[in-house]
Amino acid sequence: MPLSASASAVRIARAVLTNQLARHAPAAYVRLTGQTGRGAAVEEGAADIAQYFRECVDAYADRLGVDRERLPDFLAGKVVMEYGPGDLPGVAALLIGRGARKVYCVDRFPLVNLSDKNASVMVDLIAGETEPARSRISACLRDPAQPGSGFDPKQIEYLVRPSGLSGLEGAVDLVISRAVLEHVNDLEATFKDMVLAMRPGALAIHQVDLRSHGLHVDNPLDFLTWSMRLWDWMYSDKGVPNRWRIDRYRDIVMRLPVDVLMLEPTKLAAHDVVGSVRPYLAAPFKNVGDEDLRCLGFWLVFRKRHPG
Repeated sequence: MPLSASASAVRIARAVLTNQLARHAPAAYVRLTGQTGRGAAVEEGAADIAQYFRECVDAYADRLGVDRERLPDFLAGKVVMEYGPGDLPGVAALLIGRGARKVYCVDRFPLVNLSDKNASVMVDLIAGETEPARSRISACLRDPAQPGSGFDPKQIEYLVRPSGLSGLEGAVDLVISRAVLEHVNDLEATFKDMVLAMRPGALAIHQVDLRSHGLHVDNPLDFLTWSMRLWDWMYSDKGVPNRWRIDRYRDIVMRLPVDVLMLEPTKLAAHDVVGSVRPYLAAPFKNVGDEDLRCLGFWLVFRKRHPG
């Protein structure tokens, strides 16, 4: 199960060096790695990216139990906060188009990139909508005639901070994220930040991906064998998985002033995957139950309680 000594030494050295770059020069790290916030998949076309954003919005609506055709009624006048919007706030633009009043985009890294390709994505997003959504998206651009001109902060505002926290209080009606929470440095602080930012009765919906994001070797869970200290040295500032399992999320959320509406696994590892990796697990994961270890992703939906 463990890597050979030589392979481990090479991996550790490379990871620690790039982690220092991410810590001290995050913008340079983003340029070097070409991060988009959507993962390092195959080359994406503008139409593919636009469709990805549409599918994200549809998935949020479905999990919230809101008919897609009624989404504008649900979003009307609402303020939304999105953690980890990536290099283009396509989901935010669609939510503005479909009725949201404002979207805060919260990130640790300055990923936003108004490239020609992303301008083409905006053209595709606008063209794919009907009125009045089409006009609303165009109006959230600094210059509607120039899709790469950037966004009006009165409607789409970026909050880029090393902590990845918004610092907002009682400001939002809906919080969303997709494959983001598994990357945050301080999971408990992030949940406290979002609940503080939420108004009473506000909803939060998160899709969490607990897979290794390509950092395993043979077993999908063998990235859980590295010690916490070594993992931090290698990856703490690069936005890679924090490795916490579903039990950690459950424990944190249950201590917050919220009502959990959904905690539903999306993918499960085979039983033999857990059995073969268990003898090698790092200390924080040794006592995690088999069913929780099997969970490779989940949906989480909760509502902030009203005082009293």
